[in-house]
Amino acid sequence: MASEINGYGKAVEAIKAAILQAQYAAAKSTNAQQLRLYYAIGSFVSDNTRCGRWGSGALKAISEQLQREMPGLRGFSGRNLYYMKTFYEEWSNSICPDGVSSHSFAVATAKSSADPDLSILQSQLQNLQDGSREDFVSIGFTHHCLILTCTKTLDERLFYIHKCATEHLSVEALKRSIKADDFHHQGKAPNNYLATLPRSQQALRAINAFKDEYLLDFINVEELGVRDAEDVDERVLEQGIVQNIKRFIMTFGRGFSFVGNQYHLDAFGVDQYVDLLFFNRDLNCLVAVELKRGPFKTAYLGQLSGYLRVLDDYERREHENPSIGLVLCKDMNRAFVDYIIQDYNKPMGVATYKTSVDMSSELLDALPPIDGLKALLEGDGD
Repeated sequence: MASEINGYGKAVEAIKAAILQAQYAAAKSTNAQQLRLYYAIGSFVSDNTRCGRWGSGALKAISEQLQREMPGLRGFSGRNLYYMKTFYEEWSNSICPDGVSSHSFAVATAKSSADPDLSILQSQLQNLQDGSREDFVSIGFTHHCLILTCTKTLDERLFYIHKCATEHLSVEALKRSIKADDFHHQGKAPNNYLATLPRSQQALRAINAFKDEYLLDFINVEELGVRDAEDVDERVLEQGIVQNIKRFIMTFGRGFSFVGNQYHLDAFGVDQYVDLLFFNRDLNCLVAVELKRGPFKTAYLGQLSGYLRVLDDYERREHENPSIGLVLCKDMNRAFVDYIIQDYNKPMGVATYKTSVDMSSELLDALPPIDGLKALLEGDGD
C-alpha cells in the first residue's frame, strides 16, 4: 500500500497546488473559484483514469494522502473526487460538442500563485449564452451534482441552473422542483393572457409564472382525516395547502405572497369567497386560485371571471395590474381548454395538480436520497 501511495506523489502535489491557489483567491469569488477548481481536478482525474494510468483504488489512495498532508481538508474524499470527474466529463461533453479539448490541468496549476488562473471552466462556458455563464458559476457544487444526476439534456440542465440562480433554491427545493418536472411544465398552462392583459411584456411574464401541472406531494390525505382518496374535495385540498402554505408558495413559484384562503368578496350585497388569494410581486397583481377536485368544467371559468371582476373593482389598488386567475383542477382536456378560454376577457389560466396519492412508489423513489447529496463536500467517506 505504501508503494502505491508513493506512486501517486506527483498527483497529490499537483492537486495540492491547485487547492492552495484556489484558496488564495477564494475571498474574491468563492463559489466560482471552487467550481473552476473542481472542474480542473475533474479534468485531471478523468485524463488519468481514462488512459488507464490509475487503477480502481487510486482516488481513495489520493484522498487519504491529501488528508494526511493537509489536515482538516474537507470535500476531497475519493467519492467527491469521482464527482469532480463526472462534473468535468458531463460539462465538457455538453458545452464542447465539437470535441474541442479543454486546457490541460498542468497549465492551470503552473500559473503564478500570486494570480492563480483556474479559468478552464470559464473558457468552456463561452459556448453558452451570456446569462447561463453567470448562472452556472453562482450555484453550489452540490446543486450541480443533483442536476447532473437527475437530468440528461443540456436545455433541462440550464433551466434548473437558472432557476437555482434566480430563485436561490436550497438543495431540498431543487430536489422538489426536479421531482415535479418543472422543466416540462413551466409556462405551458392553457391561458388567455396575451389577449387579455394590456401589455405584451406583462402577458409573457404571466405565462412564465404558471405551470400546467403542480405537484402537491406535501398533502397527505390520511393526515387530513380522509380515508378514501376519492373523498378528497376542495376544502380538504385547501386545508392541506393552508397548513403547508410555505411549501405551496415554493411549488407555485417565485414572487408569490399569501393573502388568505376563503377570501371574502362583497359586491352588491352578494357574498363570494375566493379559495386562495395571492399577490405576485413580479406581476404586481392579485392572483386568485380556485381549487377543483374533479376534471375541468367550463363553468369554472365563469365563476373565476366573476371573482376577478370584483377583485379589480373593489380590491385592486391604483398602482396594481389587473388581477389574474388560475383554475387548479384534477384533470383537463388541454385542447378543449385552449379553445374555450379565449372567449373570456379576464386573464385566466388552467392547471392540473397531483398529490401524494397519485404518485407511484417508483416515482417517489426516483430521485437519489438527499442525505447522500448533503454529504458532498463534507469529506465523510470515499
